[in-house]
Amino acid sequence: MTLLDWQPPAAPAPEPLAGRYVRLEPLDPARHGDDLWQALQGPDADPLLWDYLPYGPFPERADFDAWLATQAAQRDPLFFSVTDPASGRARGFLAYLSIEPAHGSIEIGHIAFGHGMQRSPASTEAVYLMAARAFERGYRRLEWKCNSLNQRSWRAAERLGFVQEGLFRQHRVVKGRNRDTAWFAVMDHEWPGRRAAFERWLDPANFDADGQQRQRLEALREA
Repeated sequence: MTLLDWQPPAAPAPEPLAGRYVRLEPLDPARHGDDLWQALQGPDADPLLWDYLPYGPFPERADFDAWLATQAAQRDPLFFSVTDPASGRARGFLAYLSIEPAHGSIEIGHIAFGHGMQRSPASTEAVYLMAARAFERGYRRLEWKCNSLNQRSWRAAERLGFVQEGLFRQHRVVKGRNRDTAWFAVMDHEWPGRRAAFERWLDPANFDADGQQRQRLEALREA
């Protein structure tokens, strides 16, 4: 297939992305460090959060701060803090990575959300904002990868509309353990339908007075 009109996009910029439930801000250890430490390492943090990430948990705050500083200085991965629009407090982070403008390919990963963000409109919107910006900028392929044993990430990828593409066996050694990597992706021609489903699901009318969804994201995508 010849790509007659396609031009390689620019690398993503470290600029904010604003939504209804979250605001994504370029990772700033000075501004976000205290909140992220509390959300991800505090007494109410998810005990399973770090199981499949290649770093963490961080027993000492100094180690966490040093790690944040290293990530904030990079452009691949390009980290964003997920903040609450009302309070401004950071509740988690995620990143673009495997950024390949020449091929129009980019990945969303390094996802770590505080316990209160998980299974919420905020977590879904954070991924939606990243995906929308990537396709708006002209990327052709948006990837999601996870350890094949990470069932939470696997289910999230499928719920969010990523298509499973296969398994890379013995792909990595992470924390002294073998990692078989499951690959998922969304293509640019698939995005308009995914985007419409996201926007319908994120509409406040889709939630009742108790905050429970009226329609599942998967059902809206199939409609």
